[in-house]
Amino acid sequence: MNTNALGETESGRANHQSAELGRDLIRVLHVEDDPNCREAIADQLSDHGFVVRSFADAISLADGLAVSREADIILLDWDLPDISGIELLVELRRFGVNLPVVFLTGYGFTAQESLAFEAGAVDFIDKARGVEVLARRLRRLLKAPKPAAVPSASIVCGKLLLNPNVGRAYWNDRDVGLTLGEYNIVHLLATNAGRWVTYRAIYDRVHYEGFIGGSGEDGYRTNVRGTIRHIRKKFLQCDETFDEIQNFVGLGYRWANANAAG
Repeated sequence: MNTNALGETESGRANHQSAELGRDLIRVLHVEDDPNCREAIADQLSDHGFVVRSFADAISLADGLAVSREADIILLDWDLPDISGIELLVELRRFGVNLPVVFLTGYGFTAQESLAFEAGAVDFIDKARGVEVLARRLRRLLKAPKPAAVPSASIVCGKLLLNPNVGRAYWNDRDVGLTLGEYNIVHLLATNAGRWVTYRAIYDRVHYEGFIGGSGEDGYRTNVRGTIRHIRKKFLQCDETFDEIQNFVGLGYRWANANAAG
């Protein structure tokens, strides 16, 4: 496989193989500093019909994005030179790169998984699971057709204002600074104001229905509680009297303001 001056490798077999498999092309930007791992993953994803552009570090990815943003998903390693994968995700969002981000890493710890989701990642996959599992999960994440961009009206619920067009939440006209995943949770709670929303429904809103994460059968509850804790902290930084998010132990959460959002 050829490597260019950007530290990037191109997979050339995907078009032909994808046509043979009768699948839609999925274009992946993959950042991995280990050259052997980078090439192996690109080769195996290509065998599954993906188009893969691989990069050795954050700078190479940035240069690649500057040339073209034609991609469907970004696949990040956690440990990268100069800037970590989680820091890279934050920077991508800060500069308006809103492609879905999946972590493919040797870490299988709940702490890293929770941090990834809090920063807005859509999945967190242990490298030990293998490329077969990776390919299935990437396809599942992207199988839903992308809706046309239609401007949406703002949603108001008491002091909360949600702007779905940019994924921003405002409290008393102040940007709360939520990640995309956190925004989606607040949107779910506020549009169901006064009604309890289960842990599972909250978790599925951030990922996808049936997603399994965390440790044990109910590990997702720990992730949800951790994310809600971060959301509350951000609202409290805007207003120390904030108490809209209520918990029903064993069930889930609700937005306390019973005034219908609209």
